[in-house]
Amino acid sequence: RPPEEEEEEAEVGWQEKLFSQFEVDLYQNESACQTPLDRQYHEQILQLEKAGGRKNCRIFTYTDHDRFTNLEEHCQKVTDSDHEVPSYLAERMANVRRRRQDRRPIEASSLKSKIITWEPSEEFIKNNHVINTPVQTMYIMGDLGPYGKLGHREYEHVLCAIKVDGNGVITVKPDFTGSNGAYRIELDGEKREVWKYTIENASVQVQPEEEEREQRVFRDLYSRHKEYLSGLVGSEFDTTLPGTLRLFVNGEIVSAQGYEYDNLYVHFFVELPNQWSSPAFQQLSGVTQTCATKTVGWDNVAYFCYLFTLEMFFTQGDESEDSLPQWPVLYFEVLSLDFWQRYRVEGYGSLVLPASPGLHMLTIPTWRPAELGTVAELRRFFIGGSPELEDITYVRIPSTFKGERLSRFGFRTKTTGSVTFRLYCLQQSKAFMETSALRQRMQSVLDRLGGFSQQSSVCSVLEAFQRARRRMQEARESLPQDLISTSASAV
Repeated sequence: RPPEEEEEEAEVGWQEKLFSQFEVDLYQNESACQTPLDRQYHEQILQLEKAGGRKNCRIFTYTDHDRFTNLEEHCQKVTDSDHEVPSYLAERMANVRRRRQDRRPIEASSLKSKIITWEPSEEFIKNNHVINTPVQTMYIMGDLGPYGKLGHREYEHVLCAIKVDGNGVITVKPDFTGSNGAYRIELDGEKREVWKYTIENASVQVQPEEEEREQRVFRDLYSRHKEYLSGLVGSEFDTTLPGTLRLFVNGEIVSAQGYEYDNLYVHFFVELPNQWSSPAFQQLSGVTQTCATKTVGWDNVAYFCYLFTLEMFFTQGDESEDSLPQWPVLYFEVLSLDFWQRYRVEGYGSLVLPASPGLHMLTIPTWRPAELGTVAELRRFFIGGSPELEDITYVRIPSTFKGERLSRFGFRTKTTGSVTFRLYCLQQSKAFMETSALRQRMQSVLDRLGGFSQQSSVCSVLEAFQRARRRMQEARESLPQDLISTSASAV
């Protein structure tokens, strides 16, 4: 191999086309040109031959409009398995490029009158199925074939892939070499040749004046965007009143375990006590999806992962400050649904929303009403249904109860499984700000009060001791002198 063939250097611009030996041999014949792009390449190759031939030898490029770019994106694998089979969706969407298509005004006007296109063309599908941000791609290739045998597809290797999306983000893979050393490509064959190549950024550096001007433009853009966002929010931002507490609950019904039947779902609602309210758009009830159980250890567990959000307000009333406020309660019931659309009540439970902010993982046990005898169990097994609560708040204290004592004597129940909740609680109130602002001053006052109380307690003990000592001395003085002397000699 001649020494001049061992090394090659090329400076490539964005979407600059450098032809390979294979493309030169292919596009020289006008009969092989089928598309307008092929004919354009045919004219460019003829002009290169008149100018003395192409200057590059092994390094060439594939631009965004070449066939290789479409095939490379089509052949990309999702996993590293050799037996990967593309899904139906992947095959259908393989030809839909992430690029900005030129939409015709005729199609745009027809879409207004015709919502559904029953027989869409391929061009219509490509124009209307934009997967992501439009991306332009370019590949810098290397022909690593043996000397004198250039132009074979099996020896083409990707040296660098450059992508630019619609947001102006440039992706270079692999990255510029820098101080990491050259990249290596080891070929399969008898000689096991090893090629090394480096990638450097040859772009002209930005002048300081242009960089400063660009920073000013960015700052202006960011300030205008900030003003736009503040205009959307408005000046009257929703804040809580001094005597109001706002409670946010981002909850999740994680799982239900330990129940008798399969295909479980959970129905729940939140009861707001006095002095509590919620926005008009807030939904205080919900139903999860029907979930099949799986065996985990000794239990059958149904994983719901059902998310819900609650927003509530507590307003301080005219009641005495000594009475503690009641907290909202979440009531829920677990039901099962079988193949014949028969449902059974699996359990009832209640959950008092946590009064402290933060993350709370709670597992609530449940129970269900039960009837004595085998007939009730046979009826539950064969035709479904079971005793139900007319008022689900009977799980705790019914909302209609006004007495002093609630008796459940004679009410038969049966313990069933449990439901796991994950609750993220947030609280907002102006009282928190006032408390944090006065915390240091209140702390010093409490310290002084604590010191005074401790000092007063010590003084009271000393005074009691002095009084007892004086009474002892008075009693001693009142005794006869002969009795005192006799007792002293005996001692």
